[in-house]
Amino acid sequence: MTTLPGQECTTMAEVRAGVDQLDRELIAMLRRRFDYMDAAARIKPERSHVRDERRKAEVIANASAHAAELGLPEQAIAQLWDALVEASIAYELAEYDRRVTKS
Repeated sequence: MTTLPGQECTTMAEVRAGVDQLDRELIAMLRRRFDYMDAAARIKPERSHVRDERRKAEVIANASAHAAELGLPEQAIAQLWDALVEASIAYELAEYDRRVTKS
């Protein structure tokens, strides 16, 4: 089935196909994002450097502002990004620990 832009969908099958395709694309993009967490875990000299609350706040504020520019609900995006950043931190900590244990 061809994936249509949302505004062109006329059936729920088309909507679901579009959502499923977009979900696959989002997962691929998250893989790319977590590749940067792999790099951060490799580059940061100390485990205590993994959590950076100032940077976390900056990332969430940037996402929220961009959401507002696109007409999306800022608070919902901020909540999603908070969860994403926390998951990224947990992933980075695990990767840091794995790298240090492996050394």
